[in-house]
Amino acid sequence: MDEPADTELPLPVHPDLARDFFEISDGVSGFLMLYRFGLEEMLTKISILQQELEHTGADSPIEHVNHRLKRPESIAEKARRLGCAPSFDDVRAKVWDIAGIRIVCSFVSDAYTVLHMLERQPDVTVVQVKDYIANPKPSGYKSLHLIVDIPVFLSESTEVVRVEVQIRTVAMDFWASLEHKIHYKYRREIPLRLREELTGVAAATERLDQQMEQLHRESRTVPASPDLQA
Repeated sequence: MDEPADTELPLPVHPDLARDFFEISDGVSGFLMLYRFGLEEMLTKISILQQELEHTGADSPIEHVNHRLKRPESIAEKARRLGCAPSFDDVRAKVWDIAGIRIVCSFVSDAYTVLHMLERQPDVTVVQVKDYIANPKPSGYKSLHLIVDIPVFLSESTEVVRVEVQIRTVAMDFWASLEHKIHYKYRREIPLRLREELTGVAAATERLDQQMEQLHRESRTVPASPDLQA
């Protein structure tokens, strides 16, 4: 998923689309339940990592975490765009952003730290990593996109659930939120002037991240003044 993890543009979808696409509407709640469990498993992992770092006195790279589960109408619409067969199995195989988590960090280095922490989790299988920080989209969008599989242990079976994790800085998140609001207002048909201004703001955001990173590094190497040490 390329949009922010907890926000999606509303689509002009017929209210019965999800039922028609999935054929049996009663199965949708159970289908989404697994993704909700997958979200909870990943959120627990992230919370444990955050609390461990705080307990040891280390600086936590995580500022805050958001999450969302796609609406059935949005899932059905994306499934149609991807050419999925009207079955849960095909949707599960092709739609990878049904469950989404966004992790917001202070610094660019923190974003990569979080990425590497998640990659080291023994029961998290990394399916795909897209580095839009090193290689931003033409619009200026920047973020790390991580697709993972995580096991969910049920009473009589173990199900593997796919979750998308986006990792970005506060500045990147602010820019993405602004872009989303503009997309929402203009239904993706953004005037050229606004697109150019968004690109300019993206460049300014990158400079801000670089300056913040530099200050962060310097603050770790410059000793505190005697008054502060007393």
